[in-house]
Amino acid sequence: MNLSLDNELIENYTFSEIKLGQSARLLRTLTLEDIHAFAAVSGDTNPAHMDSVYASESLFHGVIAHGMWSGALISALLGTQFPGPGTIYQDQALHFVKPVRVGDTLTVTVTVTALNSENKSVELDCRVFNQRGEMVLNGLAKVLAPTTKVRLPRVMAPQIQLFDPQSRFNQLLALGEKLEAVRCAVVHPCDAGSLSGAMDSARYGLIVPVLIGPEVRIRHVAEEAGIDLTGVEILSVPHSHAAAEKAAEMAAAWDVEMLMKGSLHTDELIHAVLARPQLRTGRRMSHVFRFDVPLYHKPLLITDAALNIHPTLKEKVDIIQNAIDFARVLGVAEPKVAILSAVEMVNSNIPSTLDAAALCKMAERGQITGGVLDGPLAFDNAISMQAAQIKNIESVVAGHADILAVPDLESGNMLAKQLEYLAGASGSGIVLGARVPIALTSRADGPSNRVASALLALLVAHNSRRDHPRPVW
Repeated sequence: MNLSLDNELIENYTFSEIKLGQSARLLRTLTLEDIHAFAAVSGDTNPAHMDSVYASESLFHGVIAHGMWSGALISALLGTQFPGPGTIYQDQALHFVKPVRVGDTLTVTVTVTALNSENKSVELDCRVFNQRGEMVLNGLAKVLAPTTKVRLPRVMAPQIQLFDPQSRFNQLLALGEKLEAVRCAVVHPCDAGSLSGAMDSARYGLIVPVLIGPEVRIRHVAEEAGIDLTGVEILSVPHSHAAAEKAAEMAAAWDVEMLMKGSLHTDELIHAVLARPQLRTGRRMSHVFRFDVPLYHKPLLITDAALNIHPTLKEKVDIIQNAIDFARVLGVAEPKVAILSAVEMVNSNIPSTLDAAALCKMAERGQITGGVLDGPLAFDNAISMQAAQIKNIESVVAGHADILAVPDLESGNMLAKQLEYLAGASGSGIVLGARVPIALTSRADGPSNRVASALLALLVAHNSRRDHPRPVW
């Protein structure tokens, strides 16, 4: 008997239909996603299954499946196929013979070895072989067989969306692994979050921190949070305004190559930067969020959701150009820019659609370079090919956007926070358009978000070195 799990209907075998020697089987190929899903459900994050570096030095010389994953396949066969719905597990013995690795195709077989008519129990010999015919598992199952015949529509398994924030974080850090740390003015790091974020960034080799703020207060925060400041440069100033001024002064003098926001208001820091003509580039300063979104197939940039409240068409040109240049620094050769609005048709009553159309035409004329623009696009068809197809939108950007250019700060800020708090996205942020990048984080951001923001600023700082070498005094 060779039963398939692909049928639309599922039918069981009652005790009266089961014979000695009767058998069933199923096939399943192990993927890395299977291992991660099993770890997520079971909580078993043994590094033998999850850490390729550790696993390579183990007895098995590589990542292997959880032993009980193979055992779970036996359960699936018994519960859905033979005997099928109504089967009740009583006992299961398992002997693990060989490891199962990613890519292995397993054949699971169960064969009836004993029947007990008094309590309707069935004993089954269980064996699992890999594609090379090697036994990887064997054992004995004892179940109570169903006594009532059922034939039902097959229930589809729930979909599991796997998202590994640590893996995504490590991939981002890898972009800067060959870059030397740069001097960074950490502006007013007077709470545990901003101070630990700066020191974590230093520990990862991203920055050489210069802490600017009231020294007594900074050291008090460090002591309370258990943060070691041994050997860290601290420039003592009385308050946040003075810290912002000092940081801007140092950046203007090329004493630091990036800034990091601490526990002060964003506008206070930006005002200090704008007040220094040496830090201006002739382009509007703007903010870019970078998100790893569980349900999106690549990193997503959102601009501007933190700096420009109601940008004009001229200001949107700079905002989009900043984002395109930044995406190219991140390795995207030709970023796709979706200019968002509530609808995807130009409507004279919705100003953002008019801006979108004008921006696309400006890109055609070379006034915005380095990327592919399309808009207006609604959010759904900007990130979903299916939504775009339903609406008959033909666009190389729709469904593949690298950058979402929002109409204004309000809509962008709400979108960014929805991605983070409802969609589970991992975010980081940076301010562009000045001579030095600014790692800009929220007070609610965790340590990894702050480190990620420092990494973004490091990449921009090194790119600036290539394009604009520092003067030799």
